[in-house]
Amino acid sequence: MRDGTATVDSIPLIVGSIMSKKLAAGANGIVLDVKTGSGAFMEKYEDAAKLAKAMVDVGELAGRKMVALVTSMEEPLGFAIGNAIEVKEAVATLKGEGPKDLEGLCVELGANMLLISGIASSIDDGIVRMKGAIKDGSGLKKLKEMVEAQGGDPAAIDNTDMLPKAKFEEEVKSASDGYVQKINALEVGLTANSLGAGRAKQDDVVDPGVGIYLKKKVGDAVKKGEALAVFHHSDKVKFETAKKRFIAAYTIGAEKVPPLKFFYGKADKNGIVKM
Repeated sequence: MRDGTATVDSIPLIVGSIMSKKLAAGANGIVLDVKTGSGAFMEKYEDAAKLAKAMVDVGELAGRKMVALVTSMEEPLGFAIGNAIEVKEAVATLKGEGPKDLEGLCVELGANMLLISGIASSIDDGIVRMKGAIKDGSGLKKLKEMVEAQGGDPAAIDNTDMLPKAKFEEEVKSASDGYVQKINALEVGLTANSLGAGRAKQDDVVDPGVGIYLKKKVGDAVKKGEALAVFHHSDKVKFETAKKRFIAAYTIGAEKVPPLKFFYGKADKNGIVKM
């Protein structure tokens, strides 16, 4: 409906769409991760901050304890884009073996949840507890319980080879030497979709085994012929088209760029502050 009425970017309508579901779930406390950057709906921080604060205000008015973090989507989070390979990455993260940006985000979001629920006495205490749940395996154990409660097979957590697989795994290689200066996260996501990882229209069939596993992210050095990513795919024709789109999403130059900022802001009942 919003697409048909040119109101997709209307913040009040976005708030209504998101918060109606969050409030209906019945939680007493809600922590939101609001993305900003090239891969996010709200590309500008100022717009993401307005959205975050609006959702926090609605939640507080409904009697919920609310926190919203504004975080970066200037490049893909972690390395995996696709259903099964993202599950594998999540399992690895709960074992302490995942990408540091993904682990850092999960720890920060979890610490805020522990704080507003009264379990942690401070954010620092929450961070210690979150890291402890990774180290002692209790986080991974809880994931198994969640999978089983929803009718899944928890054995797949211990043996991720049980998850769906694509027919092929092929490297997509760099055409030049240099440093990765920028990645258009939206284009990478759309590339994964074109392989079958998501839907372009409602009746499209999702292939849970396909996806893209990144080998290079912003700031990394790369040589001509070196792999930028590994494509998990099941269709050679789709692969060739997707490969061109993916390579075009990477900007490779002679100068190394500084690490990307990840945490931008935090909104709660008292307002929003930059991080």
